[in-house]
Order: sequence, then C-alpha cells, then structure tokens
Amino acid sequence: MLDNLSNKLDSIFKKLKGRGLLKEQDIDLALKEVRMALLEADVNFKVVKDFIQGVKDRALGKDVLESLTPGQQVVKIVYSELCNLLGGAESKIKLAANPPTVIMMIGLQGSGKTTTSAKLARIFKKEGRRPILVAADLQRPAAIDQLITLGGQLDVPVHSTREKITPAALAAEALKRAKLEARDIVILDTAGRLHIDEALMAELGDIKKAVPPHETLFVADAMTGQEAVNIAKSFDEQIGVDGVILTKMDGDARGGAALSIKSVTGKPVKFIGMGEKLDMLEPFHPERVASRVLGMGDVLSLIEKAQEGYNVKEAEELGKRLLTDSFSFEDLRDQLKKLRSMGPLENLLAMIPGMGRMKGVKVDDKEFARVEAIINSMTRAERKNHNLLNGSRKKRIAIGSGTNVADVNRLIKQYLEMKKMIKMMRGGKGPFRIPKVMPF
Repeated sequence: MLDNLSNKLDSIFKKLKGRGLLKEQDIDLALKEVRMALLEADVNFKVVKDFIQGVKDRALGKDVLESLTPGQQVVKIVYSELCNLLGGAESKIKLAANPPTVIMMIGLQGSGKTTTSAKLARIFKKEGRRPILVAADLQRPAAIDQLITLGGQLDVPVHSTREKITPAALAAEALKRAKLEARDIVILDTAGRLHIDEALMAELGDIKKAVPPHETLFVADAMTGQEAVNIAKSFDEQIGVDGVILTKMDGDARGGAALSIKSVTGKPVKFIGMGEKLDMLEPFHPERVASRVLGMGDVLSLIEKAQEGYNVKEAEELGKRLLTDSFSFEDLRDQLKKLRSMGPLENLLAMIPGMGRMKGVKVDDKEFARVEAIINSMTRAERKNHNLLNGSRKKRIAIGSGTNVADVNRLIKQYLEMKKMIKMMRGGKGPFRIPKVMPF
C-alpha cells in the first residue's frame, strides 16, 4: 500500500545523497518534494505540515549541514520523525490483571470486524491463551454464521444466539460463560452500520456498560484513506477507543490512513491486516513500517515469519541434507510450501533491504504452483532420485501436472544448478560458505 510513497521518497533522497555539503535551499527543495509525496499519499495536511516542520528544524542543525554525509543524516532524521508519526513503538493489548480480558471490536459495516476478531483470537490461541468469540452483531444473521464458521476453523468457541435478546445481554452471558470455562480472552464482535448513527452508538454504549471492556479496538478499512481517520476520531469522541486495527493494508490504496491516524486521533495502531487469511494479522511496529517506507527493508518481520514456518528440528534436518548432498525434489517442494505459507512473496521481498526499491521485480505465484504440480506428479522414488527421470517418465509427469516436457526439463535444470551452488557453498568455493554446524 505504501509502495508509491516509498519509491517517491527514495528518488528524493537519492538526489540529496549525491551531493556534497548541503545548503538550506537544498533541504527546503527536498522537503517540498517530500511534502507533495505525503499529500499525494493521502496523509492529513495538518500532519504533513507538522512532520515537515519537525524534519526541517532538525535538518538545519549544524550537525547535518557540516556533516560529511549530510544526505544520509537527513534520511536518518526523516526515519526518526516517521517513527514518531506512526506511534513511536509497538502498542500491545493491555491484558486484565484478573482474567478474562474483554476486547470490544467496533467499526463501520464492511471494515472487516468479524474476520479480524477471528484473526485476533488465533493470535491469542497461538500464545497459549484460551479465547472465546462473541457474535454480538445481532443485526446481521450472516455475521453470526461467519463467526461460527471461523471459530470452527480455529477450534475456538463462539457464543451466539438466534433468540431475541439485546447485544448487551448477550455480552453479559458470554462473560459468565467465559468465567465458567476458564476462558481468559473474550472478543466481542459488535454490529456496524454503513454510516455513524445514534442507534449504533447507543447499542455500543449499552454493551460497554454491561461488560466494561479492557480494550476497545476500532477496526478501519485502510482503503478508505482519510475517511477512516475521521470515522475513528468520531468513534473515539462518542464511545472511546483504545487502539486501531487497519485492515486491507495489502491493497493498492495510497496508505495515508496509516500515517495519519495516530497524530489525528491520539490512538495507536495495534495491528494491521495484510490479507484475507486468518494468519494475516500482524502487530504494528512503527519503526519497521518506517524502515520499509524508506526502502530499508524489514528484516525482523522476515525473521519472525520464518520462525513461524520452521521449527528447530525441521531446520536441523534440512541442514543435514544440505551438508550431505541429499537435498531432493521432495525437500524442494516442502520448502516452497513453507515459503508460500509465509504470505505473498512480493510482501516478503519488500522486507529484504534494497529489494523494495527494485522496479520491475514481479513474483508469479502461479509459477510456484506449477513447480509444485510437477513435483507432485513424480513418484516418491523419482523425487528422491532425479537420475530416474528419463524421457518417458518426464512425458508422464508433464501430462499429470498439466504442463509440458520443456517445463519439466527446466525445473530439473534449475534443481541441478541449485544443488551445484549448494555444493560450492559447502566446499567454501563460492562467495558464501555453509559452515559444518548449521546456525539455525
């Protein structure tokens, strides 16, 4: 979502880095371009004004103007100010001293509250907690059905009813059930409307009175830009908001909401939704987002995603096969599956320093599916020993995978080149060397 802004800032700072000592006019000119880039990204104009002033005040200091690397110093200042703009540091959910912790999800209809509630439950369950979901959106039967389905996928109980009852009464019932079943997290999926109205606010107010939440999270569609910021401010003024969750951050909108919402509402962004799947809700790290906006990558997030996909035992087994030259097509297929499970590959590339700036780099997920289909069409013996793959076997594999023999040959060639490179690394002949003990 922030790619366009990232590319524009990169272009601006390249000009600064290419110069020697900077003059005040150089900084003014660069900041004018930064201002335009932020406004084009739909960042709130008051936020932009304060941000530019903050950068200018620091950039005109003696340490920058007389520095041997003034361009880099300016980028460092922009990074620091961008971190502050985004909230400074990660803001976590405040858990109750005496469980259960009640989390109330609010927002307009269509913002993704129901799916986000389930995603949040998944995160808590993964941390070893015992969440329960509450279908408090009694206006839409479909929302109840959706939450029950999502809860079933996660093996998380859902408290719901089809009887005539108020959302506040349902929430009170759910809290009693949570205490009886020793559930330590209660997530209330409340109703929304297409716009803010008195009836919605009264209903949410009744729920807060019946079951005082420890956290009230406003779920906003990041695709709506500054409108999401205005709506969040209105909800906070009328109901009270502790934090924000921005959904659809994987979209192609300009991303101004993410950069404006903390400054305008005073409320931190706590999570961002990066896709429809239940594992695509991430904690919001201001410093990591700032790093990605400036094209510096996000190595920490990449490592965390890798750690989710791999356990120590699997990594050790893979390391042994790499060292003993026994890396097979079966291993290749397994690694591709793990890589794809980490999320959209273009998002992963953006986390690698420098890769986010490379233009024209496209990742075709269909190609990975094609490779997997070819490997799956092999017999177990063929996956273990590529030397068995003669002409007739290749033809059978091509028919079975819906590809052609040329595709099969291409994959085999790439696999052999990969093995050759691994062998060179293992022997210390290439630019990299695999150590005897793999550092997993």
